Amino acid sequence: MRVAVIRFPGTNGDLDVAHVLNRVIGLRADVVWHGKIKDEGYDAAVLPGGFSYGDWLRAGAIAARSPALRVIREMADEGKPILGICNGFQILVESGLLPGALLPNDPPRFIAKWVRVKVLNVKTPFTTAYGEGEVVSMPIAHGEGRYYIDNPAEVNTAFSYHGENPNGSINNIAGVANKDGNVVGLMPHPERASEDILVPRGHSKGGLKLWLSLKESLTRGW
Repeated sequence: MRVAVIRFPGTNGDLDVAHVLNRVIGLRADVVWHGKIKDEGYDAAVLPGGFSYGDWLRAGAIAARSPALRVIREMADEGKPILGICNGFQILVESGLLPGALLPNDPPRFIAKWVRVKVLNVKTPFTTAYGEGEVVSMPIAHGEGRYYIDNPAEVNTAFSYHGENPNGSINNIAGVANKDGNVVGLMPHPERASEDILVPRGHSKGGLKLWLSLKESLTRGW
């Protein structure tokens, strides 16, 4: 089972994601330059966090028009698990693979802190190991993470902020899935919440079950 971790100019979370997948979870993860990604042999793909193309125009706007997104779209259409983290989420939204928009935070500032997140949808390849309604901890680090959609009741919400809304997202939305559930994006960073050494007192390894879910889903042939 192989996972492609896509690197764009400005991506900075690729090695962290690959480390968790390779060393913590035991999946094979390859960091792949966006211009060289091919569907062949990959069972899933992760678009990590960072500042692709320096967030020029809008966060994720240029990367969303990369030829790599044609491959990602093909993988998604085949039902393969696709995950976007922070800037990766922004890219998936800009590409149309996920609905809605990610706007500047309200108030407009960069936020880097640990937050509590509630898991609302456990029927995606990234959430099967969680309990429905389970509250976990993950860090956020973004300036454009305010999720907006005209009809929030119609969106397939996967994660919501719990206890506080750090960026003004509509309905406290922290992450969403497509209708089929195989494409998921979230603003919190699960790769930074998967090992004890990274977790501050009072919080939990809230991201670990996301990766365990992926491994289980691939093993069972999602």
